[in-house]
Amino acid sequence: MGFQYLDTGAMYRAVALAFLREGVPFTEEAARAFMPRVHLDLIPSNGELHVFLNGEDVTDAIRKPEIAHAASRVSALRAVREALVEQQRRIARVFEERFGGVVVDGRDIGTVVFPDADVKLFMKADPEVRARRRYEELKRKGLEVSFEEVLREIQMRDQRDVTRAISPLRKAPDAIELDTTNLSIEEQVQFVLKQVQERLKNKGVQKNCT
Repeated sequence: MGFQYLDTGAMYRAVALAFLREGVPFTEEAARAFMPRVHLDLIPSNGELHVFLNGEDVTDAIRKPEIAHAASRVSALRAVREALVEQQRRIARVFEERFGGVVVDGRDIGTVVFPDADVKLFMKADPEVRARRRYEELKRKGLEVSFEEVLREIQMRDQRDVTRAISPLRKAPDAIELDTTNLSIEEQVQFVLKQVQERLKNKGVQKNCT
């Protein structure tokens, strides 16, 4: 469709990396003092979205398993979420102006960050299937991890994100649910494109969705 992808999860991972590098404790007080020093940019390049932390490309560094654990912890901090919501909206505006639309994923996108999004999808899958997909992705990138480790991280993150007090993981009332457990990537893509096509058609917008 020509829309640009905005990976908000990568932004939380980048913040987690910053916390770990600087030895910042995962507390509200420390986060409120530290976050003004954290500036993120997401820049499309050669078909990939590169993540910059204070000017440094950390695209690969944020994909290590220990960063995922830390990202879930920083995402529970109000000061972090407030700062990143503003940065996510800033980047999304740039992408929308440049590419005509933006695709955003994250656990509070449809409920907090962009509650007025044109199309909302709540995607889920069996934890073991998600872990297998993540495990294969990490292996392709040359990272040495075990399947059990990846599964444990996913289960722990789900529990924290559902039960956290700030912007918990939940389905927006107007979101379309899609269980991807038994669907191929192509089947998932076709489902999503159909939803977007129908919404654009209802708004009177013509867009090639093939």
